[in-house]
Amino acid sequence: DVQLQASGGGLVQAGGSLRLSCAASGFRFRDYTIAWFRQAPGKEREGVSSIRSSGGSTVYGDSVKGRFTISRDNAKDTVYLQMNSLKPEDTAVYYCAASKNLILSSLLRYRSYAHWGQGTLVTVSS
Repeated sequence: DVQLQASGGGLVQAGGSLRLSCAASGFRFRDYTIAWFRQAPGKEREGVSSIRSSGGSTVYGDSVKGRFTISRDNAKDTVYLQMNSLKPEDTAVYYCAASKNLILSSLLRYRSYAHWGQGTLVTVSS
């Protein structure tokens, strides 16, 4: 049974940092692309970042480039999202998702992902 557990959210002031974790179980983690999405109230789910299975190549949404870094530890079946220089507009529920065999153009499209975690809330105060 595929499970993804996101954690690490919280309240932080603008300019601060947080690190989110996505712990996976129930599937062969190293074979899957893992992504972070976020959804703010009243807005569509937005692709934040994705990291591929083999080689760990990464992509980022334009709004987080240069501030967020995604990484994975295949030995721990965990993906991390280091978020620096946080802004109030980063406030959202952050979800991790997993899928296989994704083409480059689909890595930040939420409909591409078959498995989802429960989300963790990030609140950035001004």
